[in-house]
Amino acid sequence: MLVLEGAKPLDVGIPAQVFTTRQSMPYEVRVCGPAPGLVTGGDGLSYHVADGLEAIEWADIVFIPGFRFPDREDPPPAVVAALQAAHARGTRLAAISTGAFALAATGLLDGKRATTHWHYTRQLAARHPLVRVDENVLFVDEGSVLTSAGAASGIDLCLHILRGDLGVAASNHAARRLVAAPYRSGGQAQYVPRSVSEPLGERFAATREWALHRLGEHLTLEVLARHAAVSPRTFSRRFLEDTGYTPMQWVMRARIDVARELLERSSRSVEQIAAEAGLGTAANLRLHFQRLLGTTPSQYRRTFRVA
Repeated sequence: MLVLEGAKPLDVGIPAQVFTTRQSMPYEVRVCGPAPGLVTGGDGLSYHVADGLEAIEWADIVFIPGFRFPDREDPPPAVVAALQAAHARGTRLAAISTGAFALAATGLLDGKRATTHWHYTRQLAARHPLVRVDENVLFVDEGSVLTSAGAASGIDLCLHILRGDLGVAASNHAARRLVAAPYRSGGQAQYVPRSVSEPLGERFAATREWALHRLGEHLTLEVLARHAAVSPRTFSRRFLEDTGYTPMQWVMRARIDVARELLERSSRSVEQIAAEAGLGTAANLRLHFQRLLGTTPSQYRRTFRVA
């Protein structure tokens, strides 16, 4: 965790809590600043950090929270150089909210997609014109550099990283501990002006929950829209706004998530898992696994199997 002047408390606290050392989490978290000692934070809080920039040399991933005046001032040159050197060593760099400005100052986002808090997307694009700023997503994963929107989307980014590192079961466990949604698409809109009443959003959430308990059944757009008591056209439009996916894309990913957890935590055969997850046949499961995850069920099980 790289804490810069004016660091936002939620931006700092979210990854620190998600990745804190515990029996189920094989991570060690260190908090550093440009130098050891007191770092004045934002919103009335400050941080006493034990480490300086040398801690970055040890890290596998560096989180960069939002900081003071990101649209006006770049981080100190030593910070920029430390992040560039870390990236060259293969360290992943993950920015939360306006931490994207610090990441952009390194040049490592040039030519890549990135996001930040919706209030600052235009400033990020103006200050760093080579960055392809996407203002309509919760987070962007470009492999070795990742960015997220406002503070709460930092949870989505952290869970996304957990899913890639440890598998879906560990990510879902962390989400339950945080009382957070286990998965929101990075393509979900940050901020959508509503022309309909908010209870409709609650109705759609109820339909998603209903569907999660019936993934083994025949779910179609019409079935989901009927449960939400709206037309299929309205359901499709609002569902895409709310989740970043079409309804049937979401159902497919939910089924793949069920299959992932069963592969990690059970000894069931691929054929049994395909049937239980609502994917029909093992061939169908393998097809969608390869398309969505770039691997096979067997390879996934070998990587993430829980002893």
